[in-house]
Amino acid sequence: MRKYYVIGNPIDHSISPKIHNYWFKENNIKAVYEKMKLSEIELGGFVKKIRNNEIDGINVTVPFKEKIIKFVDELTHEAKEANSVNTIYLSDNKIIGHNTDIVGFYLSLQEKKIDFKKNKTLILGSGGVTPSIIIALKKLGAENITITNRTKEKALKLKERFHDLEILEWGKAVDAKIVINTTSLGLNEKDNIELDQKIYSPNSFFYDLIYKPSETNFLKKARGEMCMVQNGLMMFIYQASEAFKTWHKINPKINENLINFLKND
Repeated sequence: MRKYYVIGNPIDHSISPKIHNYWFKENNIKAVYEKMKLSEIELGGFVKKIRNNEIDGINVTVPFKEKIIKFVDELTHEAKEANSVNTIYLSDNKIIGHNTDIVGFYLSLQEKKIDFKKNKTLILGSGGVTPSIIIALKKLGAENITITNRTKEKALKLKERFHDLEILEWGKAVDAKIVINTTSLGLNEKDNIELDQKIYSPNSFFYDLIYKPSETNFLKKARGEMCMVQNGLMMFIYQASEAFKTWHKINPKINENLINFLKND
């Protein structure tokens, strides 16, 4: 039986096993998918299990999407572009690092009637997934992107790669109509992100990559101010679908049954 894992720290919030095991059953694939909490010093040994055929694939979540890179043999174009890996597999005895976050985020917003080119976007956070979000936003037409991060140095490091980014001190005001939380603030239901009140307007759009809980305090506040809101569930589904296709060469079904199944977690 084939084995797959999602690794991270924390990892309890992940519903990756739920979606992949659902698709295994639906497609009659003899495999199992589990989650594993690791420390940074355990990453190399765990990735080696792919080369030894002990496991068949790995998904990577916070905080390891950049740290995992040194343990793979090759990066796909998407992983190189983002300098971020969330999917790992073996090909021709080489451990390949791939990125499905870019397409996952892009597809989750593709049909939204949002003018990314006209409106300024504010991204909260500069972690491993943030480059993928920036790349996807540019594909959606975004030209005016501001980054703010609790540790300013990490935001400045991103600007070395994406020269047109604006950097904002954490907690400072900015006139943005699109606000995206890429931080882990919200995994804990007590977490709050303090933003200047002027950023909230009925025409604003707030997106949180977190999908569990389904509505973070970040989104609750925005919805209470009559803003449009979206959590990260559809991004999660689309990136999982791309990983599934990469591993199994099967395009899994994404429909209301699946979405309702995941929401009833």
